[in-house]
Amino acid sequence: MPPRAQPFKPVTSSDNPRYKELRRLVQSSHARKKSGLSVLDGPHLVTAYCKHHGAPQHIVISPAGMKNPEIRELADSAAGTDVLLLADSLFRHVSPVETPTGILAVVQTPRPQPIPRDMDACVMLEDVQDPGNLGSILRTCAAAGVAHVLLSIGSVHAWSPRVLRAGMGAHFAVSIYEQVDLLAAARAFRGKRVATRLGAQESVFDTDLAGKTALLFGNEGAGLSPGMLETADVVVSVPMRGAMESLNIAAAAAVCVFERVRQLEARGRSRSR
Repeated sequence: MPPRAQPFKPVTSSDNPRYKELRRLVQSSHARKKSGLSVLDGPHLVTAYCKHHGAPQHIVISPAGMKNPEIRELADSAAGTDVLLLADSLFRHVSPVETPTGILAVVQTPRPQPIPRDMDACVMLEDVQDPGNLGSILRTCAAAGVAHVLLSIGSVHAWSPRVLRAGMGAHFAVSIYEQVDLLAAARAFRGKRVATRLGAQESVFDTDLAGKTALLFGNEGAGLSPGMLETADVVVSVPMRGAMESLNIAAAAAVCVFERVRQLEARGRSRSR
């Protein structure tokens, strides 16, 4: 991008309207949903957004953050984007993390197209509540090439700051569908629906996942609802040999998603012989 021509806009007062609006967006899920905006924290997320979606609405940096060459380059190269230079004390108050990264970006929350009728693979999440779990699952899906993640109405907001941090840029590599009627989506899926449940007799390692597959995961405590389990073609578990009663949902999702990757790789090697 060409270097920016306009100077950074200094903000030194907590009464500044731009600062007040930024605080609302950082602190309020309702404000983010109503405005259709999200707040990205840190150079990694801002860079990932720019790579996939172009320039943010505006960027906010601190004088301390400007000492970071990566942040300085992001700010200098943001041609056509307002860059606010927020006093360090104000930045600390608005930062969503205890140790400020020095850069925030306000962006339009990406909205995917309608859910495709024919998906090669997807992950369906019912009432997942923990932001860290959701972010980790999104990151796993991005790494494994699962391009579609569907979230039930009762799931945590995917574009909250905590989920964004845990996702490490995965939000911009997968299509995320929120507020989905998951029961209807599972019934409409044109492929094998694989539900996960603690104690299920069939192992995920003995299940064919290489074709069109929807992997279904439920709430951290309650698991999948009876209705979602009824849509499944097969119900599986992750075998455990140790003393723990269960796996964290993000860990279980990673095992299942990468078991599909393993099977696809094995099938590809077999065909190449």
